[in-house]
Amino acid sequence: MLKQSASRTLSVVIPALNEEKSISFIIEGCKPFADEIIVIDGHSIDQTAIIAENLGVKVIFDNKKGKGDALRCSIPHITGDIVVFIDADGSHTPEEIPMLIEPIVANEADHVTGSRLIGGSSEFHGGFDECFRLMGSSFITACINWKFKVRISDSQNGFRAIRTSVLRRLDLKENITTIEQEMIIKTLKNGFRIAEVPTHEHRRIAGYSKIDIKKVAFRYVYSLLKYLFR
Repeated sequence: MLKQSASRTLSVVIPALNEEKSISFIIEGCKPFADEIIVIDGHSIDQTAIIAENLGVKVIFDNKKGKGDALRCSIPHITGDIVVFIDADGSHTPEEIPMLIEPIVANEADHVTGSRLIGGSSEFHGGFDECFRLMGSSFITACINWKFKVRISDSQNGFRAIRTSVLRRLDLKENITTIEQEMIIKTLKNGFRIAEVPTHEHRRIAGYSKIDIKKVAFRYVYSLLKYLFR
């Protein structure tokens, strides 16, 4: 029987690549809140997909192009009215899902992002890589705020909720993590409402970041300019 929040059903999508040490923690944490859980596996070489299947959730394989590809692959399979995207590495807290979806349930927003700038991060500070990530994220967020006259603090967090009907109208194209800023820009460009709530980013349970900033920095800037001004 589907769990319902104010007559709305909730799907949770978990993109995952070689996250066997944390995937069960995330799935079990999401179960109290979700009517449907979908794991999008990036063709892991460990037990990620098997663990997810054994926990009774739907597992779909992406096209091996990156996180953006994984999120786009999930869209035809989502059945809930609202979808939450949450990472598989343990950096996001499933218990924060009710707070994340509340502005949508209250009809105050169509797309809600979790903000690490407000809620804090154990991953965003401490070294040069983290410094560059924070500066880049802040620059992109400032450009979005300037263009659309909004006031958000974090455009890059993968922990977010969106109405499924809105998600399907965004015509997302990005294959890597640039999909997160694309999703925000297209939400605003199409006249939908955006909000953010404080969420905390924890150190990942295991594994490593799949993002090499030096390799993708140009793509972030190109994607920003492309969607802001096209």
